[in-house]
Amino acid sequence: MTNFNLKALAAALLGGTLAVSLPVQAATPIVTVDGSSTVYPITEAVAEDFQKLKKNKVQVTVGISGTGGGFKKFCRGDIDISDASRPILKKEMELCAQNGVKYIELPVAFDALTVVIHPKNTWAEKMTVAELKKIWEPAAQGKITKWNQVNPAWPDAPLKLFGAGADSGTFDYFTEAIVGKSKSSRGDFTASEDDNVLVQGVSRDINALGFFGYAYYVANTNKLKASAIIEKDGKPAVLPSVETVMNGSYQPLARPIFIYVSNKSLDKPEVREFVEFYLKNAPELVKEVKYIPLGAEDYKLALKNVTNRKLGTGFGGTAEVGVLVSDLLAREGKH
Repeated sequence: MTNFNLKALAAALLGGTLAVSLPVQAATPIVTVDGSSTVYPITEAVAEDFQKLKKNKVQVTVGISGTGGGFKKFCRGDIDISDASRPILKKEMELCAQNGVKYIELPVAFDALTVVIHPKNTWAEKMTVAELKKIWEPAAQGKITKWNQVNPAWPDAPLKLFGAGADSGTFDYFTEAIVGKSKSSRGDFTASEDDNVLVQGVSRDINALGFFGYAYYVANTNKLKASAIIEKDGKPAVLPSVETVMNGSYQPLARPIFIYVSNKSLDKPEVREFVEFYLKNAPELVKEVKYIPLGAEDYKLALKNVTNRKLGTGFGGTAEVGVLVSDLLAREGKH
C-alpha cells in the first residue's frame, strides 16, 4: 500500500467514513469433551484418529476433571460430551433437567477396577472383599492403620492408602462395590483425580495399597502388582484381565464405562460424526489403550440408540454392580 493510501485510510478511519470488508475465515468446529480420567485414554485415542480422518478440520478437546467435574460442566451445557466411569447420579440428572440438557447414555467399554500393591508386597497378593471393606469403610478411619489389623497373618507395618478423589466415578463405584454404599469411605488416604499420582504413590512404598482403572495398571506392571480378588468365601481369587472381565468371573470390580452425549450437541454434524466414529472404532481403540471392549452387538445397539435419540439413563440415578450392558442398552431411559 502506498503512503498516500495509508494516509487516506487513516483519515477515513478517524472520520468514521470507511467500511473495510475483510475476508472472514470460518472457525474450526470444536467437539468439547471432559470428565473421567479412566475414560480419558479411550476418548483421547478416538479423538486423535478422528482428527486425522478429518484432516484437522475438526478439533476435539478432551479434559480430565473427573466424572463428577465433567457432569457439572455437561449439565450446565458447557460441553458436548461427558466421559463417565459411573452412571449419572440423581443430583446430576436434576441439574441437567433444570438447565434443559437432555442426553444419550452410551456404554463404550469395560473396566476392571484394579486393587494394586507394591511389587515386593508378598502378603496381600490375594484379598477378600471383606478385607477390603475393613480397610476402606468409614469406621476404619484413624483405627485400621496397620496391615495386621486387617489380617493377623499380615505384617505389623503401616498401611498407606491411595485412591481416587471424591469427584471420581472410580471412587463412587469402588465404594459401592466394596463398602456397599457409594461415596461411603474413610477420608484419611491420599486421594487424587490423576491416576498417575496414585501409581507413583503405590510404586514408591512397600506398605501402600491403592485402586484405579485397569489401563493405568497395565501401563505400569513394572512398578505395581495387582491383588487377586476373592468375592466371597469359597470362591477362587481372580486377577483382573480381559478374559476374567469378559467371562464375568472378576467381580465385583468389573464395570461398564460411558460417554454421555448432549442431545442438542448431537444436532451439530461434527459431534454426531465424532460419536458415530467413536462407537464404530471403539472395539479396536479400546483394546489399543488396554481396556476391554463390549460385544459387537452392544456397539450396534448403542449406534441405534444414537440414531433413534434414545434419551435418559438406564440406571435412574444410582449405581448398579454387575449390570449387563445388553440389558442396560435395552432399558427404557429415565430422566
